[in-house]
Amino acid sequence: MKIFLIEDDLTLAHLVCQTIEKYNFDVTIATNFQYLDQEFLELKPDLVLMDINLPYFDGFYWTKKIRQQSNVPIIFLSAREHPMDQVMAMEYGGDDYLVKPFNNDILIAKIKSHLRRSYGEYAMAKERTVSFQSLTYYPERLEIHYQANTELLTKKEGELLELLIEEAPKVVPREMLLMTLWDDIRFVDDNTLSVNMGRLRKKLEDIGLSDCILTIRGKGYQLNWQVD
Repeated sequence: MKIFLIEDDLTLAHLVCQTIEKYNFDVTIATNFQYLDQEFLELKPDLVLMDINLPYFDGFYWTKKIRQQSNVPIIFLSAREHPMDQVMAMEYGGDDYLVKPFNNDILIAKIKSHLRRSYGEYAMAKERTVSFQSLTYYPERLEIHYQANTELLTKKEGELLELLIEEAPKVVPREMLLMTLWDDIRFVDDNTLSVNMGRLRKKLEDIGLSDCILTIRGKGYQLNWQVD
């Protein structure tokens, strides 16, 4: 499980990191405090540990930004112990709150508890989603959402988009896309992928995402656009 630790006190961050890693969690300490949402999207963590007092923008701001992209569990770690800070943390989308200095055993217990509820034995059956920036795809219903707009995809369009989202913003080779759609690419007409990609682009354009699938000559396709 990947944990994203957003803490600008590097001494404390490394101590927390060392504690968590003893339990075989993969911990990444935030470095780009001006663009934490981009760092979050690149990492795709399973849980976030969030401080409140941060450079540029506070933890409430970044929690709100993350909630626009993901339902990942967010636990606040803060020296601010006023009840209103805890209320605000929950209002902005936090799931839990620990006041510094905290007991390491309690921190680990909370991390494990939220991971179980979200992904493990206590997780309720919930619909799977894949997201990139503000675009969300619901594979079970073949539906894409962007801002207030919705569009239905065919099964093959959905498979293409899911792979592009999972790899974004990396370039996905044509061969990988073909293998996702068809088991044996030797018998696939070269234009088949282009046709399906064209239909997918048109549906993304219909919900307000023009030119978001880039053709990288000689390599493949890339899902990317300016962060909104």
